[in-house]
Amino acid sequence: MKMHKVMLVCCFLFLSASMAMAQGKVDVQWNCAQPAPSHSMDTGEPNHSYSISQVKCTAARGEIAGVKSMEGVGTEFHELTGASDRFHGVFVETLANGEKITYSYEGTATIKDGKLQAADNKWSAKSGTGTFKGIKAVGTCKGVAKPDGTTTFECSGEYSTAK
Repeated sequence: MKMHKVMLVCCFLFLSASMAMAQGKVDVQWNCAQPAPSHSMDTGEPNHSYSISQVKCTAARGEIAGVKSMEGVGTEFHELTGASDRFHGVFVETLANGEKITYSYEGTATIKDGKLQAADNKWSAKSGTGTFKGIKAVGTCKGVAKPDGTTTFECSGEYSTAK
């Protein structure tokens, strides 16, 4: 009988915690400038280098928990081998209310004639401020480069926040 009560209390606590979280989908389009600054070093091996760069992005559309996405800055580390780019970084998003969400991401890209062609990444939220403190989020982005050197990323995923 005691075990039955313990299970009932555990189920109630789990349900209460689930209902205290706001959940939703992420659907954001980022327009990103050319990376600046960007620093590169050759490894000494043909067609192999490492670089670090920073990119500023503006949200063309999207919101999270009802707050509009505005802008973000990504700082990333790249390993380039021929036409392949493996990268990882941190992206700090600023929302319309001034709050911030920090994400980590990693992915791959294709390069042609020294210019980005397309990129894919997986991301997850690391932290947030204000109402986004404790955010949990995961998703993916697909990026397509434009002739002017800018890139458009279509990002989707899921999130949950404390209400």
